[in-house]
Amino acid sequence: MSFSKPVRIKTITEYHKVMELPMPEHPLVSVINMDSIRQSPVSHSISVVFDFYSISLKRNFNAKIKYGQQQYDFDEGVMFFIAPGQVFGIEVEKGSTVKRSGWLLLIHPDFLWNTPLAKTIKKYEYFDYSVHEALFLSDKEETTVIGLMQSMQQEYQSNIDKFSQGVIIAQLELLLTYAERFYQRQFLTRKITGHKMLDRLEDLLAGYFNSDALMQKGLPTVQYIADALNVSPNYLSGLLKAWTGQSTQQHIHSKLIEKAKEKLSTTELSVSEIAYELGFEHPQSFSKLFKTKTNFSPLEFRHSFN
Repeated sequence: MSFSKPVRIKTITEYHKVMELPMPEHPLVSVINMDSIRQSPVSHSISVVFDFYSISLKRNFNAKIKYGQQQYDFDEGVMFFIAPGQVFGIEVEKGSTVKRSGWLLLIHPDFLWNTPLAKTIKKYEYFDYSVHEALFLSDKEETTVIGLMQSMQQEYQSNIDKFSQGVIIAQLELLLTYAERFYQRQFLTRKITGHKMLDRLEDLLAGYFNSDALMQKGLPTVQYIADALNVSPNYLSGLLKAWTGQSTQQHIHSKLIEKAKEKLSTTELSVSEIAYELGFEHPQSFSKLFKTKTNFSPLEFRHSFN
């Protein structure tokens, strides 16, 4: 199903109007119980982009969310994180309206202004994950998340004073940290999915490194690997770090060094020839990377076999 030109919602107040909610109690922060949204005025498929952060905990959502080329049905407690400027679609069957339950936290970037979180929020890579990489919560985790959202709501509903922003920022940071912890748990507990992903990664890299692709195209990029595995780059690196301690880029470099060691120890090709076969335009770049990864220059490594 095709989506129309994205509808841009610039402010939290505008979001409340679109969803036929009361005016927000704070212009830059809003916690919404989705049960209060009885139905959506949207009864067709649309693309949406927010100019603010959205953190949702959704249940029994009878529409499909589409982000990039992935779509997902929300039928249990899952969290989904959207950063400002990201386009996502809501796909609704013709003639029906959106029903939903759960909680929604909206944070405008202006609320983070002049706080450390304004910069550090970018370290939470799950804001760039795709829809099918949503965070599945246990009942206990869900209770923790809802509790934090409700605490933030209670704070801005109280008399606003000079401590209010700091308290809400601290609660938001705690929520983001919990989400990071829960994602690590998800990476580690979904063993079958993790093993399959690692196997596919190894097969993909082996096929690439054993073909002429290195010489013709150079090293595969993280984006290339992620696209081939049908995951987002940040999600792939997060999964790999949890399972192996290495990012995708480090995996690529490890595979390259393995191939370099093989050529140095089993062939009489010069270092320059090996560098060229491994996709390097300049032998110096290859030698520098090899030295960084092994503490040996290519020639020192070769001579260690003689």
